[in-house]
Amino acid sequence: MQTINRLDTLRSALEKLAAEGPVALVPTMGALHSGHLTLVRAARARAAHVVVSIFVNPRQFGAGEDLDAYPRQLAADAALLRAEGVAVLWAPDAATMYPSGYATNISVGGVSDGLCGAARPGHFDGVATVVCKLFNQVRPDIALFGEKDWQQLAVIRRMARDLDLTQPHVDAIIGAPIARAEDGLALSSRNAYLTPQERAQAPTLARAMQAAIAAIHGGAPVAGTLAELEQALLAGGFSAVDYAELRDADTLAPLAERGTGPARLLVAARLGRTRLIDNMAA
Repeated sequence: MQTINRLDTLRSALEKLAAEGPVALVPTMGALHSGHLTLVRAARARAAHVVVSIFVNPRQFGAGEDLDAYPRQLAADAALLRAEGVAVLWAPDAATMYPSGYATNISVGGVSDGLCGAARPGHFDGVATVVCKLFNQVRPDIALFGEKDWQQLAVIRRMARDLDLTQPHVDAIIGAPIARAEDGLALSSRNAYLTPQERAQAPTLARAMQAAIAAIHGGAPVAGTLAELEQALLAGGFSAVDYAELRDADTLAPLAERGTGPARLLVAARLGRTRLIDNMAA
């Protein structure tokens, strides 16, 4: 595995790899866990070579968020990726990604509205901007993202279509199912922030969501069910619920009732100093 932090070196390496077959990109912010490695394995099954990026993107963190505290463990992450057969680890620094005078921002409307877009203003602009740059730097044939960040996945797919970053009618942006611990908690780098007590309480999120989905499928009113979901989280130790919403799985339009098309239950809630997000097909 090559660990690269210069753009000219990256392009030289990728020119050789691309001649040997399709290249897959797995963008990350590091602090890798088994969910990330599931993405890497899915990428290896679909492409000749896998490139993983590790970059803690400052443009997607708002004021007072955890940019400085976000876990950084490049050496340990590199060892994991090497064992998975990754061809290139692209690990640029902030000056490489955003050189002096950088002035461009990408904003994706519609799917970025509400949910995490409301709770974290500017977050998805930062996500869209850095992912667009990564696509242009690596020029992958496919890219894989986890479905845990469902709204993020929708934003990236919309951006890729609108900016012609992928071939028309080709599913080059692939969402991988959420990796979960045995107790149901969605795997996340931010789970490392949880205290032992909070980690014991955290699975309440997945259980409450499953109960809400069962109730909605049983004909319970959506609004009342979501209110009960919020109360279950607060009773289970969560300090606040940023949102608990039923949305169209594709457009992310709010749903007042469950229709015949694919729907998604999306929740963000705070446990101690940690903000947990999750989503499930509904």
